[in-house]
Order: sequence, then structure tokens, then C-alpha cells
Amino acid sequence: MVLERWESLSSEQRQKFPPIAPDFVIELRSKTDDLKTLQAKMQEYMDNGVRLGWLIDPQNQQVEIYRQGREVEAIKSPTTLSGEDVLPGFILDLRGIL
Repeated sequence: MVLERWESLSSEQRQKFPPIAPDFVIELRSKTDDLKTLQAKMQEYMDNGVRLGWLIDPQNQQVEIYRQGREVEAIKSPTTLSGEDVLPGFILDLRGIL
């Protein structure tokens, strides 16, 4: 979470459930998860300020990358994912997941 967003909250907001979202989210689809439901959840994250999101779908060997202000990018069978400018230097190895 970016410190600026936290500091912009009132004391009351900080004591309750703060109306902020993390910069990054990841969803890993299980065998019982409905893909459309997860896609809607990812869009809700983005609508609430998340900057980068990954929806990892082992069943379809695919990752959907969600970025603020951009179309969803679907990548078939990637071996790694980059944290881009949100998580600089972070690389997720997907070889054991997909």
C-alpha cells in the first residue's frame, strides 16, 4: 500500500475498514472456481484502484494481466510474470503452477 494513500485518510477511516485497495493482487483459479466470477472480481479490484492484477488459470494454462487504464492481456502458457513498475524486480516463476 502506498503511504500517501494511507496518510490521506481521516482518523475515522483509519480506525474502520479503510476505503483503499492494494497496488497488486493475484488470484489463482482453483478447480471449483468459476472463471467469469473471478474475472468480475478482478475488474472490481481494478475499479477500486489496484494497479496490477494477475489471474492465474492453471486449467486453461493462461494468465490474464490487469493493468490500470488498459485492456486485459491474456497470455497462454507463460513461464514467468514480471511485477513491472508496481513490484520492480519481482519475477514469479510459473513453471510449477501452469
